Amino acid sequence: MRFSSLLLRSDKAISNNALQRKSLLAIGLAFGLSFGATSSLYAKDFLNVSYDPTREFYQEFNQSFSQFWQKRTGETVDFKQSHGGSGKQARAVATGLKADVVTLALANDIEEIVKAGAIEPNWQKEFPNNSAPYTSTIVFLVRKGNPKNIRDWNDLTKDGVEIITPNPKTGGAPRWIYLSAWGYALKQPNGSDTTARELVKRLYHNVKVLDSGSRGSLTTFAERGIGDVLLSWENEALLATQGFGKGKYDIVYPSISILAEPSVAIVDQTVDKNGNRQLATGYINYLYSPLGQELAAKYNFRPRDAKAAKKYTSKFPKIQTFDINTVFGGWAKAQQTHFVNGAIFDQLYNDRK
Repeated sequence: MRFSSLLLRSDKAISNNALQRKSLLAIGLAFGLSFGATSSLYAKDFLNVSYDPTREFYQEFNQSFSQFWQKRTGETVDFKQSHGGSGKQARAVATGLKADVVTLALANDIEEIVKAGAIEPNWQKEFPNNSAPYTSTIVFLVRKGNPKNIRDWNDLTKDGVEIITPNPKTGGAPRWIYLSAWGYALKQPNGSDTTARELVKRLYHNVKVLDSGSRGSLTTFAERGIGDVLLSWENEALLATQGFGKGKYDIVYPSISILAEPSVAIVDQTVDKNGNRQLATGYINYLYSPLGQELAAKYNFRPRDAKAAKKYTSKFPKIQTFDINTVFGGWAKAQQTHFVNGAIFDQLYNDRK
């Protein structure tokens, strides 16, 4: 259901909620309680299981949506969020973590939950843009002044360059990173899978620390001071140049990178059991609303909405990108070829020395 449809819903459900609130008020008065206390007592629980770099975004988003939802329906909701490497988060939901929605780094992680039977197979058709409300890309975060003169993917293979990046086996961003490097090599003159394999092997030879998730890598690079370059989500790199990191780092945009499309979905198995389907639908629709898109841009994700994107053109420079379907045949094929146990990443990483 689109956001506009949510706003145009029949008021029948709202009227029923009003009657329920009157009943709760009467009960509360009988027991000497205020209605506010009663409403809080019966607050719904709602869990968004997400990936590492969205922590701050969903903290503010949840506050904004909570106010909207309470005003629209009268319901008080206790919004909770869980963050970690995207792959690990997907496995947690697939094996029993009761998420109402998932907002993960890539579509293939949601497909793992589909295989477990918790999400319906047609999830990408439920919301616009294949259920990807905002985008990002992969960039390089370097020390101020870029002392190692890192300009493009091939510079990452030079001797003496120490790279910080997360592990593609546990996170979503590192799979986007790996595929960005591979795609760059393919698109060079005389590029082939052979040249891509060699570039990526040499890149991982220079990896100093392989953290389990994006936020861990940012901590390693920014707080622990390890490495010459962090391979990063654009939004994480922008975060690092703000606040405590202002003046300490530069962002390098490579000549070409991948169009990263973080995906969202309702966890059908959970919401059908706890009665949160309407709430979950409203929650994801709110991501596509003008305010949701503004919040995404505020927290350094590239908004889909043209008006919001135009407002933030200075934050998000134009960059040449390619998509995973065109270059890799989609996430299912990329996952099987590069990231399952014993596939190309394992071969290259184990042979990197």
